Amino acid sequence: MSFYQNPFPQADADRHEIWQMLVERDIIAFCQESWEMVADDFVSENFMGIDGRRRPNPDSWQLSFPSLGAYKKEWLFQAHDFAKTEWAEDPEQAIYEATTLRDIEIEGDSALAHKKFDGHILKKNGEKATLNWQTLYRCRKVAGRWKIAGFTGYLPHPMGQSGDTQLPGKQLPAGAKQHDTAGPYSPVLQVTPGQIVVISGQAAIDSEGKVVGDTIEEQTHYTIKNCLQQLQTGGCGLNDVFKVNVYLTDLDNWPRFNEVYKTYFKAPRPVRTAVQTPLLYTFLVEIEMWAIKK
Repeated sequence: MSFYQNPFPQADADRHEIWQMLVERDIIAFCQESWEMVADDFVSENFMGIDGRRRPNPDSWQLSFPSLGAYKKEWLFQAHDFAKTEWAEDPEQAIYEATTLRDIEIEGDSALAHKKFDGHILKKNGEKATLNWQTLYRCRKVAGRWKIAGFTGYLPHPMGQSGDTQLPGKQLPAGAKQHDTAGPYSPVLQVTPGQIVVISGQAAIDSEGKVVGDTIEEQTHYTIKNCLQQLQTGGCGLNDVFKVNVYLTDLDNWPRFNEVYKTYFKAPRPVRTAVQTPLLYTFLVEIEMWAIKK
């Protein structure tokens, strides 16, 4: 569209090309849910994306995208979610106007691009979707063309003061113990004061209201996926969760549930309560979570 204006002249061919890739082509592809449009913009070998989770402390950053396939999956999920939202303005132009890419460092066939977002998109319901983070893209020139080799993204913008010494959001107190047969949970956690993010009980239900999965394993995977999606809207992830409540229709499913559940949480795992209770529809499990936003 005509509103795209590359700040780098064609005489500065490398920066001009990198801007086209990281701004114009990326925005158009995202708004059209077209991974095919940008698929060739990546170096798949040894690709790695680090999720800064909008936090200045590197101790909070995660290796959320250990491969290009993992990033593609999340990219498509976000693009689809974005496309189904009803906007009150042109979302493509709004993203462009919130995007700044002026700093591109180039050394030989390697480049570091500093891309920033600062703006919002107005929804039809009057709410604003805030775009406020930054990403560092590592680029390489391959066979004469610039491509993305990896990134450190979803960083706060601005980054804030260096040397952030914020304590972990949750800690296992010294001396905390539990019985030898305990499952994948902590007996007690010490929580650093901050913003609490609480999500309602989630179940294995898709965006169209259909129940997903017939087994406890299938429903547990999908339920935790829905929990994560809700947590992310509040700026949190599963590692920020300190309290989980689990509701099962049949406690005989408890061991099979635990086998899936424990793959999603790192130590110290959240404290947890589980009960058997009737649930709506054909749900086998419902989960609610409490998280700390640092």
